Amino acid sequence: MPFDASTESITHLQVANLGLVAMDSASEFGKKVDGHLKKLYSRLEGPQKDADSFLVGVSCPRFQTGDAKAVIGQSVRGMDVYLLTDVGNYNCTYSMFGQPVPMSPDDHYQDLKRAIEAVGGKAHRITVIMPILYGGRQHRRTSRESLDCAVALQELRNMGVHSIITFDAHDPRVQNAVPLMGFDNVMPSYQTLKALLHHVPDIVINKDSFMVVSPDEGAIDRNVYYASVLGVDMGMYYKRRDYSRIVNGRNPIVAHEFLGNDIHGKDVFIYDDIISSGDSMLDIAYDLRKRGAGRIFAGCTYALFTEGVDKFTEAVENGYLSGVLSTNLTYRRPELLEAPWYYEVDVSKYVAYFIASMNHDMSISLLLDPLAKINDLVARHAEKQAMQLELFEEDDE
Repeated sequence: MPFDASTESITHLQVANLGLVAMDSASEFGKKVDGHLKKLYSRLEGPQKDADSFLVGVSCPRFQTGDAKAVIGQSVRGMDVYLLTDVGNYNCTYSMFGQPVPMSPDDHYQDLKRAIEAVGGKAHRITVIMPILYGGRQHRRTSRESLDCAVALQELRNMGVHSIITFDAHDPRVQNAVPLMGFDNVMPSYQTLKALLHHVPDIVINKDSFMVVSPDEGAIDRNVYYASVLGVDMGMYYKRRDYSRIVNGRNPIVAHEFLGNDIHGKDVFIYDDIISSGDSMLDIAYDLRKRGAGRIFAGCTYALFTEGVDKFTEAVENGYLSGVLSTNLTYRRPELLEAPWYYEVDVSKYVAYFIASMNHDMSISLLLDPLAKINDLVARHAEKQAMQLELFEEDDE
């Protein structure tokens, strides 16, 4: 039986020596993943048991004109290579004609392709870990427009990429563009709930006290899963849009219409893939409070906050919002990391388990569907609350 990340046991050898290439955009996250990989492999019998690091050095130097190239720092011949990139990291810059230029998703994607070129077909196989899928928000065609994500996936396939791992794709159906290439869309559901229960220990998970709300019809699947595994009711907001005009590349929202049961007095959890400007999430929070909701917690996989965090700080101070949860899969603003209402969801260990599982050709079904772990987490949380209540009653007597 191959490596089982859930039990951390192994009776099968690696497919090939493991190499982790963390692009500059994901260097901080890559170091965390590497730390977990070292702990995992130190308990295994294999050629990399005592590896100091699995990171393979990579750089993308630029000429003064802005042209670039990728340089791999060591041989990767015969290795099982995993390239980690964050195409949403707008904090990276390069110099062109003496001017600092912030890197766009296009620039990060080009650097990723350069790194694949630098590998030069020598690796045993190449897997790309791209949490924010490049072009993922342009996943379908509604008029004469490009299909950026589908074209990018086909391009990576043609370059020899074996499989792609992404997190919470805006629309996972885009994988239909590459039906013969491995494509895993991962949801950090367990890690998010674990962070919520850790940071809000007094939250009660039952139908009478807690409710999940989908911010729109596009996020229904995500929130149905949370409501189902937690055994609570779910509500939904329908976004009424003005399709007669386009503002900032999209049809503006006219109003949010709520569909669902009474939420009076209940704590509410709202989850979406991205918080961009945050206006839509705040509008929903304001409406929920008007309807008598208790504490409101917003969750997302990618906290972009393109217009800053001041609006959210104000909403928290005025009692409309109690906290925001997000993963560390992409760059977060420093002011967001310092905000007392922001709860980080660390997914680095989860990514390390994925890499180790694939490096041993193990099924990742258990990692993709953490139902048993979520049930155990909620049960332990309820048991802990019951014990605390019992101690409180004893002290009161």
